[in-house]
Amino acid sequence: MSTVTTLGVTGMTCANCVAHVTKDVEAVAGVENVSVELRVGEESEVTVFSDEPLDEAALRKAVDEAGYTVASYSVQEDALAAQYAEQAPEKQSAHDCACGCGPAEGGAPATKTYDLQVPPSA
Repeated sequence: MSTVTTLGVTGMTCANCVAHVTKDVEAVAGVENVSVELRVGEESEVTVFSDEPLDEAALRKAVDEAGYTVASYSVQEDALAAQYAEQAPEKQSAHDCACGCGPAEGGAPATKTYDLQVPPSA
């Protein structure tokens, strides 16, 4: 199962801050990957990817050791399935537009006719 933990971290202002937080969070047991979106003057978004839910106290301690504060914390378990479910309508809509097989006016399925006649060989 894929898990995405999002931390809102305050006080980060530069790439060095990002490097310190990333290094300390990556050291927490179970962390697979860390992504940081730096937002100077706001809560920076630290996204932590793992196979299973992580120990919240360990993540908070890692951020604290890097010199920053966790202002918000959220966990999305089975994140990959949730992402696919969220994207499915958009993907179907794009498919319908690209190939023309989507619903026609009035909600009825669209139909296509193909002429598959092969010319006689000479």
